[in-house]
Amino acid sequence: MAFTDEQIERYSRHIILKEVGVKGQKKLLNAKVLIIGAGGLGSPAALYLAAAGVGTIGIADADEVDLSNLQRQVIHQTADLGKAKVISAKETMEAINPDVKVIPYRTFVSSENIEDLIKDHDFVIDGTDNFPAKFLINDACAMAGKPFSHGGIIRFQGQLMTYVPGESPCYRCVFKNPPPKDAVPTCKQAGVIGAMAGVIGCLQAMEAIKYILGKGDLLTGFLLTYNALTMEFRKIKLPKEVKNCPVCGENPTITELIDYELTECDGAI
Repeated sequence: MAFTDEQIERYSRHIILKEVGVKGQKKLLNAKVLIIGAGGLGSPAALYLAAAGVGTIGIADADEVDLSNLQRQVIHQTADLGKAKVISAKETMEAINPDVKVIPYRTFVSSENIEDLIKDHDFVIDGTDNFPAKFLINDACAMAGKPFSHGGIIRFQGQLMTYVPGESPCYRCVFKNPPPKDAVPTCKQAGVIGAMAGVIGCLQAMEAIKYILGKGDLLTGFLLTYNALTMEFRKIKLPKEVKNCPVCGENPTITELIDYELTECDGAI
């Protein structure tokens, strides 16, 4: 594919990077990324992936925009109140970059549809706000051999990790099973500083971009945590439990996707 003059100007700051160049920008334009959750984490991830020229971006969410979202879900505006989040997100992303094809999936992600949602995408971003969804995304991606970025936020803290099949422990290797109901406070109970979503969501977008480009070191085998109050990042090496993992191990015991009971948690910390 040959770039138009407009594309050369739009992506000029990418093209001059030796790690990207024309070849890398073409990789981005040919890539397909699925974002599950059009909320606090999905918003900044979607904005930066669209701006970067990721050619096809799927975005899945069943909810509508409400006023309490706007403190952190920056892809939506006050005028979008009551609108489906995936439609609001699609409009904003396409306004930023008409090169990008945005596919909205207005649906709850479940064991019945997640395999179809992820199958045609190169990378998945977990922008969900509850533990059942996070374990479901992990298990589906591990079973299908799809890389994904996990992110979670609460209060002034955030975390993320990246799973690449065959290269790193998955989310279940580290966290095993969803916590008991009410063991972790929700953001409605504990709160979350809005900019935290921007920090972690942008890092998730960066992981997707690096994966597509094949450049740099991904957060495979590491959990990155961020404390905004102390301005400290910690990169924690994860134990490689892949061999015995019930999903991605040598002898998996979880071979079917599980819909755990939903309890809102606004991020896994």
